Amino acid sequence: MRVAITGSTGLIGSALREAMRARGHEVTRVVRSLTSIPPGEHAVVWHPETGEIEAHGLEGHDVVIHLAGESIAGVWTAGKKRRILESRKRGTTLISKTVSSLERKPAALLSSSGIGIYGDRDPAEELTEASAPGSGFLAEVGKAWEAATRPAEDAGIRVVHMRTANVLTPGGGMLATLLPVFRLGFGAPFGSGNQVWSWIALEDMLGALFHVLDHPGIRGPVNFAAPGAVSNAAFTRALAAAVNRPAVFRIPSFAARLAPGGMGDEVLLSGARAVPKVLLDTGYTFRWPELMPALKAMIR
Repeated sequence: MRVAITGSTGLIGSALREAMRARGHEVTRVVRSLTSIPPGEHAVVWHPETGEIEAHGLEGHDVVIHLAGESIAGVWTAGKKRRILESRKRGTTLISKTVSSLERKPAALLSSSGIGIYGDRDPAEELTEASAPGSGFLAEVGKAWEAATRPAEDAGIRVVHMRTANVLTPGGGMLATLLPVFRLGFGAPFGSGNQVWSWIALEDMLGALFHVLDHPGIRGPVNFAAPGAVSNAAFTRALAAAVNRPAVFRIPSFAARLAPGGMGDEVLLSGARAVPKVLLDTGYTFRWPELMPALKAMIR
């Protein structure tokens, strides 16, 4: 296949482009500048904030995978929250309108989204792709993010919204941030610890993505989350055990809420039990369905 990828330097994008090439696919990177592109790599330049893109460079691609967007990590100032929302709306709208206008359109657009669209939910509630969105900043971001793919859908392109849980790998993201803290014995749950943390191993993130590509009947929302979602307290215990350290502390809710812009409530104290119903119903077998074996393997 010929595959175009935005966000190709991110946690998922970096691993994905290598996995694509290992399978013999041709990868085109959609980037802001060519200065970091090695000789021989295909690339298309875009500037989502101004609506500019080298559209002709996307002609004839079989699939476009859109992963770009401002990271939710960091201090949620008013400017940061605006960038989180606008980067997703503008980038996704630009990609969607561009592919819909091509003479040789891609068969599929896989566009990143997040389980934050479900908002903060009861720990016992199982949220499938058919569940209604929730409320809060990340839920509103998720709804706007997915709505921005409408031009591609209207043009008859298969659109998949990848509602991604916390992607676990020691090479980056949340796990790489937590590991040094837990290795020092300072790992701790947030608040009550009852909030559910859905997760997926990077290996399964890539496996599920290829599964979706191989099943053209899959479209719309897809929960990229392992079946074994756990509470924040259980996650803390599992990670502490995996690094052979105690977890005796607890971060009170009021301390978590000191993070500005509502980040404490939205990211640390909230949770949603995302169930990967579409993946399971279409026959995907998770390499790491449960947390403890996944953590032990990653850390080993």
